[in-house]
Amino acid sequence: MAQEGPGRGRRLAAILVADVAGYSRLMHNDEEATHARLIALLTDVIEPAVAEHGGRIVKYTGDGFLAEFPSAVEAVRAAEHFQNCVRDLAIEVPAEKRIIFRVGINIGDVIVEANDIFGDGVNIAARLEGIADPGGICISASAHDQVSGKIDVEFLDLGEHSLKNIARPVRAYSVKRKAPDLIGHGSTSLPTAPRLSIVVLPFANFGGNPEQDYFVDGITEGLTTDLSRIPGSFVIARNTAFTFKNKPADARVVGRELGVRYVMEGSVQSSGDRIRVNAQLIDATTGAHLWAERFDKLRADIFDMQDEITTRLARIVGVELVAAESRRAERERPESMDAVDLAMRGWAILNQPAPIVARPSCGMRSF
Repeated sequence: MAQEGPGRGRRLAAILVADVAGYSRLMHNDEEATHARLIALLTDVIEPAVAEHGGRIVKYTGDGFLAEFPSAVEAVRAAEHFQNCVRDLAIEVPAEKRIIFRVGINIGDVIVEANDIFGDGVNIAARLEGIADPGGICISASAHDQVSGKIDVEFLDLGEHSLKNIARPVRAYSVKRKAPDLIGHGSTSLPTAPRLSIVVLPFANFGGNPEQDYFVDGITEGLTTDLSRIPGSFVIARNTAFTFKNKPADARVVGRELGVRYVMEGSVQSSGDRIRVNAQLIDATTGAHLWAERFDKLRADIFDMQDEITTRLARIVGVELVAAESRRAERERPESMDAVDLAMRGWAILNQPAPIVARPSCGMRSF
């Protein structure tokens, strides 16, 4: 596993950060099999590739790892090496079970501890990994300067990116493989998120009253349960969703990690004998807000109120999800409607408010 490094000091290094794209979704679907496949890849593919190119794995990070190399050229070669191997192995695995890595590489001055390295150089590599495509490699301009012309790959200039907790924008490049990809053999990219796929993130407890946590969590659990009853829906389980509790989360990142199209989030705030619940539905692909509503209720019977709120929210959100999928179908496939798209459009029409029609003067019933 991770190799023990030298004592404390500073040095210039090529830093490689990698993790598994959509790991939470994979674990949600099959924890034991996903963990076993990941360990096998790390042991049989990743470690030998890193060692072969003169690098060392500094540490493992749950679903990924941090490695350093004395050369940016060797770091990119190692990444290409193991990404090609992982991609080849993925051909025989069903798309929904594939383990695919994203990689970020940077050159920077790092602080070296016995079993870890620190510094902006590491942080930039980690942020670049976050913007890499599944199965892809994203490198900084400093790494690109060292690598360009020395490796038989092409680079796509992604422009400057403002990365979280990094003071200045960083220019990034994506490694473009010259070798044929898996097109025609099953793409290594993550499978398309299912229609009506959603995660209900833990609602925030505004005011910080710990005695209100059970009510806030109850709303989250109730929504998860009620939304799962929508025909054709794919709802992320409570245990997986609650890993995001009390953590700032970008809906687009959550959607990518969990393999869902929609994210629901909200907050609960109490004042005296009243409780206010805010909820919003977000398109995980674009980050756009699709729907939001506020509920103000008396605290007369907290459990009846919880049932009322979750039932109403689930009904409204169910309508919004179907309407959003209908709009997506019209936008993405205006000339090619499969049966599911047609069903989505039908549901959207049925869920529209009924128009007011004048009563016929002849006394006949209106249909």
